[in-house]
Amino acid sequence: MIGLIGKKLGQTRVYDEDGNAVCVTVVHAGPNHVVQAKAADGKDGYNAVQLGYDEQAKPERLTKPMQGHYAKHGGQAVKVVAEFRDYGIEAAEGDKLDVNIFEAGDYVDAIAKTKGRGFQGVVKRWNFGGGPKTHGQKGFFRRPGGIGACATPGWVLKGKKLPGHMGQASRTVQNLKIVQVREEDNVLLIKGAIPGAKGDYVVIREAKKRPKAKK
Repeated sequence: MIGLIGKKLGQTRVYDEDGNAVCVTVVHAGPNHVVQAKAADGKDGYNAVQLGYDEQAKPERLTKPMQGHYAKHGGQAVKVVAEFRDYGIEAAEGDKLDVNIFEAGDYVDAIAKTKGRGFQGVVKRWNFGGGPKTHGQKGFFRRPGGIGACATPGWVLKGKKLPGHMGQASRTVQNLKIVQVREEDNVLLIKGAIPGAKGDYVVIREAKKRPKAKK
């Protein structure tokens, strides 16, 4: 598996060879610093590469454990770190990886956090239909309704859809096609939408489930 950490810059469209408009998400994904390389025959017990992105100009703003981690491995202080198991490219601590590890036509998975919506009710959060709008109803238009039985079981069952915090959750979008790789700008143009707002961090990894070839 190969992958990079990037930042979502926004969305736009490009045109293919046939003149068709293709909606793409623009992701700045480089350079990535190899913070740590783990080996199966070492104390970690498995093969992995820890990548860092977005250099931290003021390392003193990082937590003390992270400062010690970067100092121990002699790497560049960064703002975000992600680990990739069984990395498909040989990389040593201190190396830099760019978008050229991907090619146009590759399929990838994008992992990012959705936009935060704050505290929301059941109509917006869970797409409830709300209560009756007429026949003498008052103030029940956007309420959830009954949330459980009486004496049996005597409590609200786990997993009940209720009002609460919406968004800011990690989501994975699978099998997105890379339309263009712009090495001079360290930018990937990925077909489709990726969760999150502009400026949010996103992990781009090789697709785990390759799409079936069209007959």
